[in-house]
Amino acid sequence: MIALAKPRLALLVVCTAAGGLWLAPGRRDGLAATVLIAGTTLVVGAANALNNFLERDVDARMRRTRDRPLPAGRLEPWVAVAVGLGLPAVALPALAWFTNGLTATLAALALFVYVVVYTPMKQRSSLALFVGAVPGAIPPLMGWTAATGRLDPGGLALFALLFCWQLPHFLAISMYLKEDYARGGLRVFALVHGDRATRAWGAATSLALVPVSLTLLPLGLAGSAYAVVATLLGTGLSAYALSGLWQGAGANRWARNFFLLTLAYLTLLFAALFVGAR
Repeated sequence: MIALAKPRLALLVVCTAAGGLWLAPGRRDGLAATVLIAGTTLVVGAANALNNFLERDVDARMRRTRDRPLPAGRLEPWVAVAVGLGLPAVALPALAWFTNGLTATLAALALFVYVVVYTPMKQRSSLALFVGAVPGAIPPLMGWTAATGRLDPGGLALFALLFCWQLPHFLAISMYLKEDYARGGLRVFALVHGDRATRAWGAATSLALVPVSLTLLPLGLAGSAYAVVATLLGTGLSAYALSGLWQGAGANRWARNFFLLTLAYLTLLFAALFVGAR
Protein backbone atom coordinates (compact mmCIF):
# COMPACT_ATOMS: atom_id res chain seq x y z
CA MET A 1 0.00 0.00 0.00
CA ILE A 2 2.92 2.34 0.66
CA ALA A 3 3.87 2.06 -3.02
CA LEU A 4 0.62 3.88 -3.91
CA ALA A 5 2.10 7.04 -2.41
CA LYS A 6 5.24 6.87 -4.61
CA PRO A 7 7.52 7.47 -1.59
CA ARG A 8 10.61 8.66 -3.49
CA LEU A 9 8.63 11.36 -5.28
CA ALA A 10 6.83 12.25 -2.04
CA LEU A 11 10.16 12.66 -0.24
CA LEU A 12 11.37 15.24 -2.77
CA VAL A 13 8.13 17.22 -2.45
CA VAL A 14 8.23 17.15 1.36
CA CYS A 15 11.84 18.35 1.34
CA THR A 16 10.88 21.41 -0.71
CA ALA A 17 8.04 22.17 1.73
CA ALA A 18 10.52 21.94 4.60
CA GLY A 19 12.82 24.25 2.65
CA GLY A 20 10.11 26.88 2.34
CA LEU A 21 9.47 26.70 6.09
CA TRP A 22 13.19 26.96 6.88
CA LEU A 23 13.70 30.00 4.67
CA ALA A 24 10.62 31.89 5.84
CA PRO A 25 11.11 34.78 8.25
CA GLY A 26 9.90 34.74 11.83
CA ARG A 27 9.74 32.20 14.61
CA ARG A 28 9.06 28.57 13.67
CA ASP A 29 6.58 26.73 15.85
CA GLY A 30 7.60 23.10 16.39
CA LEU A 31 4.07 21.68 16.37
CA ALA A 32 3.08 23.63 13.27
CA ALA A 33 6.25 22.48 11.51
CA THR A 34 5.53 18.85 12.39
CA VAL A 35 1.96 19.11 11.14
CA LEU A 36 3.16 20.82 7.95
CA ILE A 37 5.53 17.96 7.14
CA ALA A 38 3.02 15.26 8.09
CA GLY A 39 0.15 17.00 6.31
CA THR A 40 2.18 17.56 3.15
CA THR A 41 3.22 13.91 3.19
CA LEU A 42 -0.40 12.78 3.47
CA VAL A 43 -1.66 15.12 0.73
CA VAL A 44 1.12 14.04 -1.65
CA GLY A 45 0.38 10.41 -0.83
CA ALA A 46 -3.31 10.98 -1.55
CA ALA A 47 -2.56 12.68 -4.88
CA ASN A 48 -0.32 9.81 -5.94
CA ALA A 49 -2.85 7.18 -4.84
CA LEU A 50 -5.61 8.81 -6.88
CA ASN A 51 -3.20 9.15 -9.80
CA ASN A 52 -2.54 5.40 -9.53
CA PHE A 53 -6.28 4.75 -9.65
CA LEU A 54 -7.01 7.04 -12.60
CA GLU A 55 -4.03 5.83 -14.64
CA ARG A 56 -4.14 2.13 -13.79
CA ASP A 57 -4.91 1.17 -17.40
CA VAL A 58 -2.19 3.50 -18.72
CA ASP A 59 0.30 2.09 -16.20
CA ALA A 60 -0.49 -1.46 -17.31
CA ARG A 61 0.67 -0.64 -20.85
CA MET A 62 3.98 0.97 -19.83
CA ARG A 63 7.08 -1.01 -18.92
CA ARG A 64 8.15 1.51 -16.28
CA THR A 65 4.85 1.37 -14.39
CA ARG A 66 3.26 -2.01 -15.11
CA ASP A 67 4.53 -3.45 -11.81
CA ARG A 68 2.75 -0.83 -9.72
CA PRO A 69 0.23 -2.29 -7.25
CA LEU A 70 -2.95 -1.73 -9.29
CA PRO A 71 -1.87 -2.86 -12.79
CA ALA A 72 0.01 -5.77 -11.23
CA GLY A 73 -3.14 -6.83 -9.35
CA ARG A 74 -1.61 -6.66 -5.88
CA LEU A 75 -4.27 -4.20 -4.69
CA GLU A 76 -7.89 -3.59 -5.61
CA PRO A 77 -8.68 -0.17 -7.16
CA TRP A 78 -11.00 0.72 -4.28
CA VAL A 79 -8.01 0.70 -1.92
CA ALA A 80 -6.35 3.52 -3.88
CA VAL A 81 -9.60 5.51 -3.83
CA ALA A 82 -9.97 5.01 -0.08
CA VAL A 83 -6.40 6.12 0.53
CA GLY A 84 -6.74 9.06 -1.87
CA LEU A 85 -9.90 10.36 -0.19
CA GLY A 86 -9.11 9.37 3.39
CA LEU A 87 -5.68 10.98 3.75
CA PRO A 88 -6.70 14.54 2.81
CA ALA A 89 -9.78 14.21 5.04
CA VAL A 90 -7.29 14.09 7.90
CA ALA A 91 -4.49 16.25 6.51
CA LEU A 92 -6.40 19.33 5.32
CA PRO A 93 -8.26 20.04 8.60
CA ALA A 94 -5.03 19.44 10.52
CA LEU A 95 -3.15 21.91 8.32
CA ALA A 96 -5.91 24.48 8.74
CA TRP A 97 -6.00 24.07 12.52
CA PHE A 98 -2.30 23.83 13.36
CA THR A 99 -0.81 26.05 10.65
CA ASN A 100 -3.38 28.31 8.96
CA GLY A 101 -6.20 28.32 6.44
CA LEU A 102 -4.01 29.63 3.63
CA THR A 103 -1.62 26.68 3.88
CA ALA A 104 -4.52 24.21 3.90
CA THR A 105 -6.06 25.96 0.89
CA LEU A 106 -2.78 25.70 -1.03
CA ALA A 107 -2.60 21.99 -0.21
CA ALA A 108 -6.17 21.47 -1.44
CA LEU A 109 -5.40 23.45 -4.61
CA ALA A 110 -2.32 21.34 -5.33
CA LEU A 111 -4.31 18.13 -4.81
CA PHE A 112 -7.14 19.34 -7.06
CA VAL A 113 -4.91 20.51 -9.91
CA TYR A 114 -2.79 17.35 -9.84
CA VAL A 115 -5.68 14.88 -9.74
CA VAL A 116 -8.56 16.61 -11.51
CA VAL A 117 -6.73 18.72 -14.11
CA TYR A 118 -3.20 17.42 -14.72
CA THR A 119 -3.75 13.64 -14.59
CA PRO A 120 -6.47 13.44 -17.29
CA MET A 121 -4.84 16.24 -19.30
CA LYS A 122 -1.72 14.13 -19.90
CA GLN A 123 -3.71 11.96 -22.29
CA ARG A 124 -5.01 14.96 -24.24
CA SER A 125 -2.42 17.74 -24.46
CA SER A 126 1.28 18.41 -24.13
CA LEU A 127 0.31 21.57 -22.21
CA ALA A 128 -0.03 19.26 -19.21
CA LEU A 129 3.71 19.94 -18.78
CA PHE A 130 2.96 23.46 -17.59
CA VAL A 131 -0.16 22.59 -15.62
CA GLY A 132 1.65 19.80 -13.76
CA ALA A 133 4.39 22.20 -12.71
CA VAL A 134 1.87 24.17 -10.62
CA PRO A 135 1.11 21.56 -7.91
CA GLY A 136 4.78 20.59 -7.88
CA ALA A 137 5.74 24.18 -7.08
CA ILE A 138 3.18 24.72 -4.30
CA PRO A 139 4.88 22.77 -1.44
CA PRO A 140 7.70 25.31 -0.78
CA LEU A 141 5.05 28.04 -0.84
CA MET A 142 3.09 26.01 1.74
CA GLY A 143 6.19 25.90 3.92
CA TRP A 144 6.51 29.65 3.64
CA THR A 145 2.85 30.38 4.43
CA ALA A 146 2.89 27.95 7.36
CA ALA A 147 5.44 30.27 8.98
CA THR A 148 4.17 33.65 7.79
CA GLY A 149 0.45 33.18 7.16
CA ARG A 150 0.61 35.23 3.98
CA LEU A 151 1.59 35.26 0.33
CA ASP A 152 4.52 37.56 -0.23
CA PRO A 153 7.48 37.90 -2.63
CA GLY A 154 9.77 35.44 -0.82
CA GLY A 155 7.30 32.57 -0.97
CA LEU A 156 6.29 33.37 -4.53
CA ALA A 157 9.96 33.41 -5.57
CA LEU A 158 10.34 29.87 -4.22
CA PHE A 159 7.19 28.87 -6.11
CA ALA A 160 8.64 30.35 -9.32
CA LEU A 161 11.93 28.55 -8.80
CA LEU A 162 10.27 25.13 -8.42
CA PHE A 163 7.89 25.84 -11.30
CA CYS A 164 10.75 26.70 -13.66
CA TRP A 165 12.89 23.78 -12.50
CA GLN A 166 10.20 21.24 -13.31
CA LEU A 167 10.06 22.26 -16.96
CA PRO A 168 13.51 21.03 -18.07
CA HIS A 169 13.20 18.13 -15.60
CA PHE A 170 10.05 16.76 -17.21
CA LEU A 171 11.10 17.67 -20.74
CA ALA A 172 14.11 15.41 -20.20
CA ILE A 173 11.86 12.59 -18.95
CA SER A 174 9.57 12.98 -21.96
CA MET A 175 12.56 12.45 -24.26
CA TYR A 176 14.25 9.46 -22.74
CA LEU A 177 11.01 7.61 -21.89
CA LYS A 178 8.99 8.67 -24.93
CA GLU A 179 8.59 5.15 -26.31
CA ASP A 180 7.09 4.01 -23.01
CA TYR A 181 4.83 7.07 -22.90
CA ALA A 182 3.70 6.25 -26.44
CA ARG A 183 2.67 2.77 -25.29
CA GLY A 184 0.66 4.39 -22.50
CA GLY A 185 -1.03 6.86 -24.83
CA LEU A 186 0.26 9.93 -22.99
CA ARG A 187 0.77 13.07 -25.06
CA VAL A 188 4.05 14.17 -23.55
CA PHE A 189 5.99 17.04 -25.07
CA ALA A 190 8.57 14.97 -26.97
CA LEU A 191 5.92 12.79 -28.64
CA VAL A 192 3.78 15.74 -29.73
CA HIS A 193 6.50 18.21 -30.76
CA GLY A 194 9.50 16.00 -31.50
CA ASP A 195 12.96 15.74 -29.97
CA ARG A 196 14.39 18.83 -31.63
CA ALA A 197 11.72 21.17 -30.24
CA THR A 198 11.91 19.44 -26.86
CA ARG A 199 15.67 19.95 -26.66
CA ALA A 200 15.21 23.62 -27.60
CA TRP A 201 12.61 24.06 -24.85
CA GLY A 202 14.90 22.22 -22.44
CA ALA A 203 17.70 24.66 -23.21
CA ALA A 204 15.45 27.73 -22.94
CA THR A 205 13.93 26.68 -19.62
CA SER A 206 17.34 25.79 -18.21
CA LEU A 207 18.62 29.25 -19.12
CA ALA A 208 15.56 30.78 -17.46
CA LEU A 209 16.47 29.06 -14.21
CA VAL A 210 19.56 31.26 -13.81
CA PRO A 211 17.78 34.63 -13.35
CA VAL A 212 14.85 33.00 -11.51
CA SER A 213 17.18 31.38 -8.97
CA LEU A 214 18.94 34.71 -8.42
CA THR A 215 15.70 36.53 -7.52
CA LEU A 216 16.16 35.13 -4.01
CA LEU A 217 19.11 37.51 -3.50
CA PRO A 218 17.35 40.91 -3.51
CA LEU A 219 14.60 39.36 -1.35
CA GLY A 220 17.16 38.63 1.35
CA LEU A 221 16.74 34.84 1.28
CA ALA A 222 20.32 34.08 0.25
CA GLY A 223 23.78 35.57 0.26
CA SER A 224 26.85 35.80 -1.93
CA ALA A 225 27.85 32.14 -1.52
CA TYR A 226 24.44 31.06 -2.79
CA ALA A 227 24.78 33.48 -5.70
CA VAL A 228 28.02 31.82 -6.77
CA VAL A 229 26.58 28.31 -6.42
CA ALA A 230 23.34 29.20 -8.23
CA THR A 231 25.22 30.83 -11.09
CA LEU A 232 27.62 27.91 -11.49
CA LEU A 233 24.85 25.31 -11.29
CA GLY A 234 22.62 27.21 -13.69
CA THR A 235 25.46 27.76 -16.14
CA GLY A 236 26.44 24.09 -16.03
CA LEU A 237 22.89 22.86 -16.53
CA SER A 238 22.30 25.35 -19.34
CA ALA A 239 25.54 24.39 -21.08
CA TYR A 240 24.57 20.72 -21.05
CA ALA A 241 21.05 21.59 -22.21
CA LEU A 242 22.45 23.65 -25.09
CA SER A 243 24.70 20.74 -26.10
CA GLY A 244 21.52 18.79 -26.76
CA LEU A 245 20.71 21.05 -29.70
CA TRP A 246 23.42 19.20 -31.65
CA GLN A 247 22.34 15.71 -30.61
CA GLY A 248 21.06 13.36 -33.24
CA ALA A 249 17.66 11.70 -33.20
CA GLY A 250 17.13 9.17 -30.43
CA ALA A 251 19.85 10.55 -28.11
CA ASN A 252 18.47 8.73 -25.08
CA ARG A 253 21.72 8.74 -23.13
CA TRP A 254 21.96 12.52 -23.38
CA ALA A 255 18.31 12.92 -22.31
CA ARG A 256 18.75 10.62 -19.32
CA ASN A 257 21.91 12.46 -18.25
CA PHE A 258 20.02 15.75 -18.59
CA PHE A 259 17.28 14.37 -16.33
CA LEU A 260 19.85 13.31 -13.70
CA LEU A 261 21.54 16.72 -13.91
CA THR A 262 18.25 18.46 -13.12
CA LEU A 263 17.98 16.38 -9.94
CA ALA A 264 21.56 17.20 -8.97
CA TYR A 265 20.90 20.88 -9.68
CA LEU A 266 17.91 21.09 -7.34
CA THR A 267 19.62 19.12 -4.58
CA LEU A 268 22.76 21.27 -4.60
CA LEU A 269 20.83 24.51 -4.98
CA PHE A 270 18.68 23.79 -1.92
CA ALA A 271 21.75 22.65 0.01
CA ALA A 272 23.33 26.05 -0.72
CA LEU A 273 20.11 27.76 0.41
CA PHE A 274 20.01 25.82 3.67
CA VAL A 275 23.66 26.46 4.46
CA GLY A 276 23.34 30.16 3.80
CA ALA A 277 19.95 30.68 5.46
CA ARG A 278 19.68 33.29 8.16
